Amino acid sequence: MPLAAESSAVYIQNTAPGFISTPGRAPTSVTVHPVALFSILDHYLRRTESQERVIGTLLGKRSDNGEVEVRSSFAVLHSETEEQVAVDMDYLKTMYDLHHKVNPKEVIVGWYSTGSNLNTYSALIHNFYSQEAAPHQVVHLAVNTGIVEGEKAGVKAYVGSPVGVYPKPENCVFAPIPCELRFHDAERSGLDLLTTTSVALNSTTPHPVTDLEVLEQSLKSVAEMLDRVLSYVQSVLAGEVKGDAAVGRYLMDRLGASTEDLEKGGFNSSLQVRNHEARMISSVAHLYSLQDTLMVSYLASLVRSQAEVSARLALVTST
Repeated sequence: MPLAAESSAVYIQNTAPGFISTPGRAPTSVTVHPVALFSILDHYLRRTESQERVIGTLLGKRSDNGEVEVRSSFAVLHSETEEQVAVDMDYLKTMYDLHHKVNPKEVIVGWYSTGSNLNTYSALIHNFYSQEAAPHQVVHLAVNTGIVEGEKAGVKAYVGSPVGVYPKPENCVFAPIPCELRFHDAERSGLDLLTTTSVALNSTTPHPVTDLEVLEQSLKSVAEMLDRVLSYVQSVLAGEVKGDAAVGRYLMDRLGASTEDLEKGGFNSSLQVRNHEARMISSVAHLYSLQDTLMVSYLASLVRSQAEVSARLALVTST
């Protein structure tokens, strides 16, 4: 959102002297967690009509091998015109202090912006964040939402490097570095649910998904993966497909099968056992759900009976 005239903003001019050169090992790769990415997209959706892009702060951790892990982010108020760019410093410091109290291990690792346009103002903002994170180098995350025609949605990461005999804040070259999206196992089910909803014809869900439905979808997904593995192994044994030694070793390690088991058909038995286990889990889950329903019904009947007994005792006492 645009800054008000009385806001506590620092105005970064192109003629500002001094360039902060941050020593140390430069970031070699960036890992982004889904929470940070969703926060950036939510910030972009809440922008005003006059804003072409939004910026914010990236929080996370740095490793000794140069990997930067972006765990969360928050929006920063700023305003851009043809003459200058303004960033609200007090708002940035207040938000960072609040985040730091909740997650003391997360520090400023860089900044983000939407769109793919890297201009002079991007270099000035990058230099500003370099001062905040000194002596470490910061990364810039460019999130393309894919709204502009001809551009694809995606995320790119950059590191800034000064150029020229006498480096200035606006003289900066952004070099791309590898960037990937990483999520924990606990976040997998939520991401799968969001993906399923986004590709569905009717994206609106009339009721929340129950745990049993999530379990059923997970079991179906596991069964489909086992079917693909079984089809691949049968094709390799029949000579239709050339086998990959790496894939074979991985399957043996995961499924606990030996060469003798494969020769004797133990692999098929192992898959059948796992399918049977999946069906047993589904049956047990349904049984637990039925037990809960019966328990609720029993408690309701017990409360109703107690109320009737109390009413009769009160009637007898009054007479």
